Amino acid sequence: MKRLILSILLLVCVLPLGGRRVPYSPLVQFQYNVLERPAGSSPAFDIFLRKLDTLVNTGGGSVRVLHVGGSHVQGGSWSNRLRQNFLSLRYGMDGGRGLVFPYSAAMTNTPSGYSSSFSGNWESFNCLKNQEVELGLTGVAVMARDTSARVVVDLLPREAHLMQQRYTFRRVEVLGEGEMQPVLLLQGRDTLRGDAVQGRFHFDLPFYTDWVSLAFEGKGRFLLRGLYLDKPGDGFTYSETGINGAATQSWLRCTRWEDDLRFVKPDLVIFSIGINDIQGNDFDVDRFKARYRELILHVRHANPYCAILFTGINDSWRKGKQPNEHTAAVQQAFRELARECAGVFWDWYQVMGGYGSMARWQEAGLAQADKIHFTPAGYRFLADLLFDAFMDCYTPRSPFLNPADEDRGAPSFRK
Repeated sequence: MKRLILSILLLVCVLPLGGRRVPYSPLVQFQYNVLERPAGSSPAFDIFLRKLDTLVNTGGGSVRVLHVGGSHVQGGSWSNRLRQNFLSLRYGMDGGRGLVFPYSAAMTNTPSGYSSSFSGNWESFNCLKNQEVELGLTGVAVMARDTSARVVVDLLPREAHLMQQRYTFRRVEVLGEGEMQPVLLLQGRDTLRGDAVQGRFHFDLPFYTDWVSLAFEGKGRFLLRGLYLDKPGDGFTYSETGINGAATQSWLRCTRWEDDLRFVKPDLVIFSIGINDIQGNDFDVDRFKARYRELILHVRHANPYCAILFTGINDSWRKGKQPNEHTAAVQQAFRELARECAGVFWDWYQVMGGYGSMARWQEAGLAQADKIHFTPAGYRFLADLLFDAFMDCYTPRSPFLNPADEDRGAPSFRK
């Protein structure tokens, strides 16, 4: 009997959850909850699905996802729930926590999936305005000027879920440069020194852990742009990078963005930028699309086979008084961008109910009073909806794929 139960549990852990469905809600227009392919096909997205399928079926291969946005993403609830949903497809396919940042040192909120703390003096920079330092994939940086500066990033436990483990890592990449040398402080007051590699420092830890403490040696300063927490071997990694208030122009100020993309080399980039572009009175849809095209080119320069998903934007209200009139035009712009780059599009605006729907989400306790942001429960609900849309287009394939197939059908990008 024990052997039978164990066999059933093992089977459940390797089968994709294709039948998963979000419970019915009158707030949602479920007929729109699909991943649209405006160009008719998306070779890069098919490559992503095949790599994901190989990992789910065999446990082999690496799949990396990067989610980029503003406060919707910086808060962490949305991306953290998506990360958990993807990892539920196969037990133990966690490839590391990915990109993190000690936001507390920059005096702003840390995503909900981890905590950060700091000591000493730090100077912060972000992409909301032009800076005298070079910013990268996180859109934020902090500068240490003496050895009193330290930061700690501690990965929080996952939500209670059948057979889920904590996120752990054994490799750390410190993204940044300066005269001072970054070191990791280990248990027992041991100090670990890393190797300098093209604008970052690489550390191999002697054990797996779920927290990291970063300090410095020497004189001068060090500009920290983020940390990448990884594991040796294969697995699935979901990184988020969000800055409160960031618009398309904000990310274009990050001159090291493409360099960091080359290092992370995502298989899928989820773009959730746009809600901050429409908040002013000078919104221009053509300028919006032109800026997005530059961001897409950076992604494709870093990885020509990278799939691109546009989530669109949510219904939002100007100063909480009336729905923003630019939202529908932005959604159409996303469809056009998806067609140009052979990407996919999730119509967030229509899924949540369209014009004025944010008021209903607020009444249901899923959106905040500003009618722009959601509550943690609202973000988790949105993540489940988006994951369901993923599952609708994910068809399990043979685990014995020809690796050469992943080199075919490189997507083209029409300027």
